[in-house]
Amino acid sequence: MRFTDGFWLLRPGVTAHYAREAYDLERAGEALVVTAPTKVIATRGDTLNLPVLTVTIAPHLPGVIRVRIEHHVGGGEPLRFDVAPADGSGRVEIADGGSSAVVVSGGLEARVTRGAPWNLEFSADGVPLTASGAKAQAWVRLAPDAVVDRPPVGVPVAGAYVHEQLDLGVGALVYGLGERFGPLVKNGQTVEIWNADGGTSSEQAYKNVPFYLTNRGYGVFVNEPGHVSFEVGSEAVQRVQFSVPGESLEYFVIAGATPAEVLERYTALTGRPVEVPAWSYGPWLSTSFTTDYDEATVTSFLDGMRDRDLPLSVFHFDCFWMREFDWSDFTWDARVFPDPEGMIRRLHERGLKVSVWTNPYIAQRSALFAEAAAAGYLLKRPDGSVWQWDLWQAGMGIVDFTNDDAVAWFQEKLRALLRQGVDALKTDFGERIPLDVVYANGADPHRMHNLYTERYNAAVHELLEQERPGEAVLFARSATAGGQRHPVHWGGDSTSTFSSMAETLRAGLSLSLSGFGFWSHDIGGFEGTPDAAVFKRWTPFGLLSSHSRFHGSDSYRVPWLFDDDEEAEGSAVRVTRRFAKLKNRLAPYLIEAGREAATSGLPVMRPMVLAFPEDPTAAHLDRQYLLGPDLLVAPVFTESGDVELYLPAGTWTHLLTGERVQGGCWRRERHGFESLPLYVREGAVLPLGAREDRPDTDHLDGLTLRAFPGAAGTTTVRVGDATFTVRTADDAVTASGPDGSWALQVDDATAAADGGTARLPR
Repeated sequence: MRFTDGFWLLRPGVTAHYAREAYDLERAGEALVVTAPTKVIATRGDTLNLPVLTVTIAPHLPGVIRVRIEHHVGGGEPLRFDVAPADGSGRVEIADGGSSAVVVSGGLEARVTRGAPWNLEFSADGVPLTASGAKAQAWVRLAPDAVVDRPPVGVPVAGAYVHEQLDLGVGALVYGLGERFGPLVKNGQTVEIWNADGGTSSEQAYKNVPFYLTNRGYGVFVNEPGHVSFEVGSEAVQRVQFSVPGESLEYFVIAGATPAEVLERYTALTGRPVEVPAWSYGPWLSTSFTTDYDEATVTSFLDGMRDRDLPLSVFHFDCFWMREFDWSDFTWDARVFPDPEGMIRRLHERGLKVSVWTNPYIAQRSALFAEAAAAGYLLKRPDGSVWQWDLWQAGMGIVDFTNDDAVAWFQEKLRALLRQGVDALKTDFGERIPLDVVYANGADPHRMHNLYTERYNAAVHELLEQERPGEAVLFARSATAGGQRHPVHWGGDSTSTFSSMAETLRAGLSLSLSGFGFWSHDIGGFEGTPDAAVFKRWTPFGLLSSHSRFHGSDSYRVPWLFDDDEEAEGSAVRVTRRFAKLKNRLAPYLIEAGREAATSGLPVMRPMVLAFPEDPTAAHLDRQYLLGPDLLVAPVFTESGDVELYLPAGTWTHLLTGERVQGGCWRRERHGFESLPLYVREGAVLPLGAREDRPDTDHLDGLTLRAFPGAAGTTTVRVGDATFTVRTADDAVTASGPDGSWALQVDDATAAADGGTARLPR
């Protein structure tokens, strides 16, 4: 939201009171408290009739400092995100006489000098990062007729706001802010943090995260679960502004030597994902949404996949597994699924896991509606009636996840499904949450709007962990900060076009830079039916993502529907077969990348700026990524197969062809449908499983370590509980590890190693 009319003026109806000076500096426990009046105090009379900002600065975790700006505090502590508590490791130092103060947390420092003008500076290991300077902090009042940019639909404008502005240095770039479908670099953009169901082709987003990451050694997390408006070099061009309605604003500055280190500290603050089970990495196939289906349809799909040698790990039942007008009653539609327990058992006998669609809305015709309404489990209007509308399902109400009894009730309804044999739950929706409601715990509806989805997904994930310990998997659409703790998330409703495929990738990369470790999307696009070229280009992209699902709206996504000759070169069947089998062989590699996401917050799909922060060309790349630490993937967004990609410095080897090329340059390539740019960085060791049919096997049985030699050195590879050591020296590559049936294969050398050693050609 923009409050100014250029550099000098305010917009009509806007009154702003800026922090003008640090009047005094005091220690309060482990924090520094700064009184910041909104005019320079020259005489005692200047203290009268004057708004004052109280700025509290405190160390929180190593490399993390918390800042809170408050005007009036009588409203009590507002609802905020759940974050890790302060660890007490930092310190506050006030100079003799109180002329300046510094807050220290690890290598990060926040420094304030008493007097005017207002200036709060952040540095790490002596290097300046950013600062809050003149006219940066403000308490703002908007009149009802204020002329400002409109906030998201339904969000009121008039009232009080607090904003902060942090400097953007020359060359500083901003990333993150959730799953955003526009340019990866956010400079010049207005970003409204407000969850909405707007598809993938708009400025709205399903997953809004008030955290941004820079290429200058720091990130900023705004600890406000309600509406946050970011102006990223778009109002004050030299600054990032973030504003919130109300009387206070809290944010954290997070330092790190690399973007990966900033993410590690951010996820230490807001949470990291659990590891997901091996089976979840295999291909998922859906009934699709409004298509006709019953058990016979499902069986025909599964037979078709089996007969065509197409690996499959999970089958997903979308909305119409329940009867129309009854969503969500969590009861199988007996007209098309008369024996759900038997059907699930038969699917399990095929080696498949089962996923079903859910959402937190209860339709009026559902038997659960009356039950939930009578017990007070649904959101209410201020007059005490149940909040309802007809969008989505007729007369639907919304489960109140601030009511502990409602959470337990909702979980018990889903528990029955899990005990029927369902393995995973797709938690759809959670974005369209109204403001004219009353929550059971009295929470502010504005601040609960984005946070609602976190309560919803947390309730379902908790249930899955109870019923499927070590195997819990969601397939969630909406999220906010902290939502990364409940994987997996998918990219929402895209269209079936190359443009939508590209915007989907941008969204996934943006979400990865917002702390989310696992991500998927609808292969082929959701809305409409993709033409054969779109489907066949999207399939490798989807199967070389963290998680992979074939899903559509009103048409099926089985690959044999896209070509007359299923086995012709470049057919959808052959493309699917090749990359589904490749992904299953990559399972030990992907599982280890997932383990790293759980332990460090580093995502499985890594934007190039995250993997190569020292390479300036990587800063803007949004059509390629690293899958795990060593595989560079550049999806093809054209029917012709023409693609541009950038290879960072070093020797890269194409995984499918073995071609070796030198990086540090852009490349133009043309690929058939059964190929794409898929390069392995030098020095990498890829653990490849022996099985192509499924990802959840004993990966040590028949494991191959495929080495891509670089400089002399040692690489450690972990597969399950086993550790392998691969050494490159002179003209040999040697591997050691546990006894068993595994082999070393060295790229551009001899065949499989003899006795654990392969000779490189001279």
